[in-house]
Amino acid sequence: MKTGLIIITAAATLLSCSRSDDKAVRPVNFSEVAIQDAFWSPRLDSLKNVTIGVCIDQIENRTGRMRNFENAARREGEHSGIFFDDSDVYKALEGFAYSLKNNPDPMLEAKCDEWIDKFAAAQLEDGYINTYYTLKGLKGRWTDMDRHEMYMAGHLIEAAVAYYEVTGKRKLLDVAERMVGHMMGLFGPGKRDWVPGHEEIELALVKLYSLTGERKYLDFAVWLLEERGHGHGKFSNPSHYQDEVPIRDLEKITGHAVRAMYLFCGMADVAAYTSDEGYIQALERVWENVVNCKMYITGGIGHCGHSEGFSEDYDLPNDLAYCETCASIGMVLWNWRMNGMTGDAKYIDILEKALYNGVLSGISLGGDRFFYVNPLESAGTHHRQAWYGCACCPSNLCRFIPSIGNYIYGSAPGAVYVNLYVSSKTEIGGLGIEQKTSYPWSGKVDITITSGRLAKTTLKLRIPSWCESCAATLNGKSVKGKMDKGYLCIDQRWKKGDVVSLNLDMPAKVVAANPRVKADEGKRAVTRGPLVYCLEGLDNEGIYDNALLDASTSFETRFCPELIGGVETITARTDNGILTFIPYYAWDNREASPMKVWINYGL
Repeated sequence: MKTGLIIITAAATLLSCSRSDDKAVRPVNFSEVAIQDAFWSPRLDSLKNVTIGVCIDQIENRTGRMRNFENAARREGEHSGIFFDDSDVYKALEGFAYSLKNNPDPMLEAKCDEWIDKFAAAQLEDGYINTYYTLKGLKGRWTDMDRHEMYMAGHLIEAAVAYYEVTGKRKLLDVAERMVGHMMGLFGPGKRDWVPGHEEIELALVKLYSLTGERKYLDFAVWLLEERGHGHGKFSNPSHYQDEVPIRDLEKITGHAVRAMYLFCGMADVAAYTSDEGYIQALERVWENVVNCKMYITGGIGHCGHSEGFSEDYDLPNDLAYCETCASIGMVLWNWRMNGMTGDAKYIDILEKALYNGVLSGISLGGDRFFYVNPLESAGTHHRQAWYGCACCPSNLCRFIPSIGNYIYGSAPGAVYVNLYVSSKTEIGGLGIEQKTSYPWSGKVDITITSGRLAKTTLKLRIPSWCESCAATLNGKSVKGKMDKGYLCIDQRWKKGDVVSLNLDMPAKVVAANPRVKADEGKRAVTRGPLVYCLEGLDNEGIYDNALLDASTSFETRFCPELIGGVETITARTDNGILTFIPYYAWDNREASPMKVWINYGL
């Protein structure tokens, strides 16, 4: 009881603080960003025209996920699938909501309403909603911390918030709030202790607080975070569940990769409102450990297939790399939040790496097949699948891709941030911006001011860490600006018609791993701009197995519009012959073939 009282007091003090707008970089919501981009628009179209249909078909017809809700509504029948399958349905619906925001579709909205009616019918009178325990036996509910009850509730909340913000319909929001009320009636200070085995509820509660202004939801998120590391969790291996130490004492990432990502996102969301230095410092420490010791060149994390997580530092095998697609999405979400708190471009650098490599590899160019696991080397037996028994990755991609516009721009008092280079239009505080670029194939970016403002504004252009040389002009005249936390800052009283041109030097590079990564000893990888490249056997017949780079290797790049949706290839001329590299995200989109990122290197 004493611990609970301390937490209440601390929470009350912390939550008297509001979000610190003078320090935060506020993202520009994807609904306010019009993307017309040669690279991203086809992916958004594929999501709208193909992936959404795939998710509906799988959920309604090919698996028992929707039938579980129908049976739960009748309070009878079998439960099929895994105990956390409800979450896939919620994530898919969240993705539908994001698609509806920029692509109104009465038929899709009607489908969402149909699903929501089934969710509401499956909810019990006390607010509990979980098809597994409703059909398997309610005596089992809230008896096993690793049964994902709060995890599924978190995805329900996120879907409800998204759908309400898009449509103004609150039926699903009412379902979500009733479920939260049920949980808060059981757990909290002076009630039962609980450590969610799979984090997610924490960040979802902050979203619910942001929407409703109800402080109790933020309080509950803080309480759940503070439960960790005090012996309240009932786990045989607390490290796997991020329950080994209190969260303020975190030094490194451990355990299950996706769970860790959601935990760090929840901590960052709370810290954004409370300015809790303990949380912020812990996140900065663990970020250094992840990026320097536990992350693949693709931005992927979590190599251990048996735990979907981590072992010791620098243990990064290529053929056994797990690199779950959901974990790469988590890296984007977490680093986005870290940038928002600090205004430091180093977090966007990692976001970009994970986005263009670890996330995009998870979905085929056609939008209908998916990777759960993303190795950096394959003998030709690893392929995308139409769906998975554990379908967290397809449903996660469904909700992530249509919200890609979230990550392009940011704002702060007197400043506009350009984080990602994507052809798009937006307006930030009266300043209209149009961005045109062929990124990631070209490092040239033109930013035109389409509507001006009287106040002086700093335009902050991220200079990626991979870029060793760049130049900028304003209305055709060279401009140097100053660098601040990885951003080129141009101060100006902007007027309509002003044009900033940025040229980022984008040569092919040969990259060595940290020497402590034993799997990459004597090997090198090839990158260009934000993209990691790989060899596929079908492009390199007769030379693939003996591929060798050395200091004399020369590289040429060429855009091939008919190849794998249109890609920039890299040709390497070596003593053994000519090697053809393609972007890592594009592998396994043709016939079966071996693949590798790390290539033998001769001195």
